[in-house]
Formats: sequence, structure tokens, C-alpha cells
Amino acid sequence: MANTMFLSSSVKVKPLLSSKGDDQWLSHFAPNRRTCHLNVLSNSRVLAIRSAYTPEIPRQWYNLIADLPIKPPPPLNPKTFEPLQPQDLSPLFPDEIIKQEGTNERFIDIPEEVIDVYGLWRPTPLIRAKRLEKLLDTPARIYYKYEGGSPAGSHKPNTAVPQAWYNAQQGVKNVVTETGAGQWGSSLAFASSLFGLNCEVWQVRASYDQKPYRKLMMQTWGAKVHPSPSNITESGKRILEQDPSSPGSLGIAISEAVEMAAKNPDTKYCLGSVLNHVLLHQTVIGEECIKQMEAIGETPDVIIGCTGGGSNFGGLAFPFIREKLSGKINPVIRAVEPTACPSLTKGVYAYDYGDTAGMTPLMKMHTLGHDFVPDPIHAGGLRYHGMAPLISHVYELGFMEAIAIAQTECFAGAIQFARCEGIIPAPEPTHAIAAAIREALHCKETGESKVILMAMCGHGHFDLPAYDNYLKGNLVDLSFSEEKIKASIANIPQSSA
Repeated sequence: MANTMFLSSSVKVKPLLSSKGDDQWLSHFAPNRRTCHLNVLSNSRVLAIRSAYTPEIPRQWYNLIADLPIKPPPPLNPKTFEPLQPQDLSPLFPDEIIKQEGTNERFIDIPEEVIDVYGLWRPTPLIRAKRLEKLLDTPARIYYKYEGGSPAGSHKPNTAVPQAWYNAQQGVKNVVTETGAGQWGSSLAFASSLFGLNCEVWQVRASYDQKPYRKLMMQTWGAKVHPSPSNITESGKRILEQDPSSPGSLGIAISEAVEMAAKNPDTKYCLGSVLNHVLLHQTVIGEECIKQMEAIGETPDVIIGCTGGGSNFGGLAFPFIREKLSGKINPVIRAVEPTACPSLTKGVYAYDYGDTAGMTPLMKMHTLGHDFVPDPIHAGGLRYHGMAPLISHVYELGFMEAIAIAQTECFAGAIQFARCEGIIPAPEPTHAIAAAIREALHCKETGESKVILMAMCGHGHFDLPAYDNYLKGNLVDLSFSEEKIKASIANIPQSSA
């Protein structure tokens, strides 16, 4: 008999949750639309927990702002330096997104149409990395929440789908955006194709050249894709005049997309990270994960996620921070960023533009300066000069910590992970893997059997040239220049806030 046991939907499975509190939980989650089953490997590696008794897709997004003891500083109008008003955002976003960006409500209902699309890949599995534990010879138990099963291969559709839906509901015909590695651009292209929107994407030049199949993926879903900086926009032209070989950055690409939206009344802008409404949508990750961990009787001691703009990290961590604030759990919550773009660990906490050209509102965040252009590391999704204002605020309040890791250590961890667990991770979550391995090896030294939970935000099937560089010994660590950062920080606008 095979070592692996599969229980079909015809087998009755004892409910994994007690009835206590289930009614409250059920009110926030949608019924499972797929065949109910429980998959378990004989080595106790939990692939997924699904039963008829445990509905899984959240019915509400969670807003951490409602539970914070001190509310985050407001964004500012870039012209007046006064707190931003809702009407200031109307050229860029549909009304419901503007409302969500500024709300203090604790939970926001997820539209049924969005839940229906979520059902294509949600709930996502919580997986125990049993083989990685064995390789590391650690007493720690390592779990990862895997978001790579979505159509775009990452967590990004969690917000792309509602953003596209809200735009379509308001009668918008065209949406524009930026993308780094391409996960966000492909996610918005996918979501736009579902709701009949035209989609135009500015992809950071370094990633545009490194990851050609992401461009093809976007085009397959009907999007138009430009390398950034481009000659299409005024902001792009200015950058190319200064540096014709510019590798681009997310800040530059944002400037180009925002410029197009501001000029065309039939066009709205969509953002894949940083802003409150984006992190709000991503909390489906953490809400699912809390219930999955409860169902197997585990509580995380350490929660780890990579950070660029912060959507993947916030999506997993924010619901757990809620539980931490309520005194139910007390995990260490750790963000991991690249050493080449260390906004949390090396940046300043100040009001700065979200883009390079200075077209966006001013946001209080950890920033390296809005005109900072990171070196072209392979984790293109982490090449952003600032951190999400809400994550920056939580960091300032002391509810989380941050470290930076160089890309060679990250890819070394990714190779170990792939050869043990079978999944080839995107370059971005390799930072979380490297940090989890560090923690697991520390547990080996101390003998602690900690539960480590990490965010595995996507697969690396379109990032194989980066692995090729690493395996051939051509991948090098790129670090920031102190002089470069000082010059960039000197250009941060001075506000009285």
C-alpha cells in the first residue's frame, strides 16, 4: 500500500474545529465551492485542510487600522501639504477604493462577484516544510502559506480582482498600472480580462528584460506592456534624458502610469502594493491562515515575510497582529528586505512621494528617497524606494521587526527549499526562506522547537534566468551606496507634518 493516504469526499471526516466560536467564524467566511477532502502525507506534512464543516474563503477583509492604539499619519496633498481629501484621489481611483483607502472600519464586506473569482484558487494551502526541517536537522516546525496557485502565480490577484471589479462597476473602461517583476501586472491583466477592462502596464526596464515571459503572460490576457522608463510619458522622457540606460524602478513606473491616468478622464490607476486598500484586500491570506493553524493545533512563534511595498507581508501578518494586540498570541513578526533596497532598515521615516516624479500624495513611510533607483537585483518586486505607510507605522509602534538579506544567501536558501519541497520560489519570497532557515538553524543551536510561519507569495517559473545565474556562479550581491542614499534622502520634500 502506498505511503500516502488520500481521503476522498465520500469519506466522513471528523470536524477539525470545535463548535465553540464557529458561528462567529462562519459569518466571515464563504462556503467552500469545491469537492471537500482532507489530504495528509504519512510524514505529517499537511498539504491542505478542507472539510464540509470548515468553510474557508473569507467574506470580509480586515482593516488593522481599527485596532491600532495610535492611528497612522494621514497622507498629504503634494501641493498644499494639508491632509489629503477624498476628492483629491478621484482622478486616479474609483469611489469605493477611495472609501476603503481612508476607512477606519474593522471589516469590509467582500463582494460576491469577487468571492466567486477568488474561488478559482482560494483557499490556498498551508504546508509544513517537513523535508526542509529534516535537511536542517532542526527541532523547529516550519510552515508556509503558499499563494503560487493563483492564475498569475502569486498573491497579487487578491487585490487585482477587487480593484478591477470596482472600476468596472463605476463604468471605467481603461486601467493603467506599473509592475516590477511582473506578478502585479499579470494579475491586473488577468482581472481586467474578466471584467472587460482595457489594461496598460509599465514594467520596470530591468525586469522587462530579465523576465520576457511575464510580458507575454500580460499580453495573453490582453494587456499592452511598455518598458519603463519609456518615451510615451513626460516623466519617462525626463529619466531617459538623464540616463538613457536607466534600469528603471517601481517609483519611475508609478510616475508613468499615474501621469497617463491623470491625463485621461476615462482611465483609472491601479496599484499593486503600498496603499491601505491593497493591504486590506490581501488580508484574506492571514485570515485563512489563522483558521488553518488553529485546525492543526499550532500557534506561530515567528512570522516571516518579504517586503518591497509590503502587500504580501501585510496580508499574512496583519490578522496575526490583531490577535497579538488582543493578547491571544505573542509571535515575533519579522519583515525581510533586500540589502540593495533596505527601506525599513536603512531608510528614514518621513513624508515622501510614492513615485519618482512627485505626482502622488505625500505619505509618511520609511523611505530611501523617491528618486532612489535600486540596483537591478532579481527580486524585481522588492525594488521600491519606500515601505507601505501602514507597515511603516506598525514598525514604528514596535509591533514588528525588520532585517535585510543579500540575494546570494536568498538563492542558496531557495535551492535548498526547491530540492526539499518541490516548489521553485519567486526571487521575492526567497528572502523569507533565507530568514526562516536562519531561525530554524538558531533553534537547532538552542534546542527550541519554535513554530515558524512564512509567506510564500509566488512561484518562480518565470524567473529561471535568475536561477541560471546563481547555479553558474554569476549571481553577485548588490548593495546600496551610502552616498547614493544620502543624496536621495536629501531630496525628500520638507513638510511641517
